[in-house]
Amino acid sequence: MQDKEVVVPAVERAVKCAAFALDKKALDVKVLEIKNISSIADYLVLATGRSDRQVQAMADSVKQGLKPIDRAIDTEGYDEGRWVVVDFGDVIVHLFQEEVRKIYNLDDLWNRAPQIEIPEEYLWEHKEK
Repeated sequence: MQDKEVVVPAVERAVKCAAFALDKKALDVKVLEIKNISSIADYLVLATGRSDRQVQAMADSVKQGLKPIDRAIDTEGYDEGRWVVVDFGDVIVHLFQEEVRKIYNLDDLWNRAPQIEIPEEYLWEHKEK
């Protein structure tokens, strides 16, 4: 008998992505709900790292952490580590170095999008590792 695949709602997966980025000391982490503004995805996760290695570590953490419940469709920018995009379809994760985030300013571009609060239990759960 095969187990049914568990479907985790996009909002929960987006928050988990944020938590996995925070696991690697990400800065200024935001989860934005864009489903009523754009058709590209339902949620965007934005996070900043201080170096290419940190941004790559954040991307690895997000992909590895979500592996039991979701697989990335595509990952772009990993080798350079300046701006890594991890695409899960309905959740898109943008991991930047500080200066790159300022240049592209997705925060202002998506300023109409409601920000989803990252629940304390996700933050606590990932700080303990």
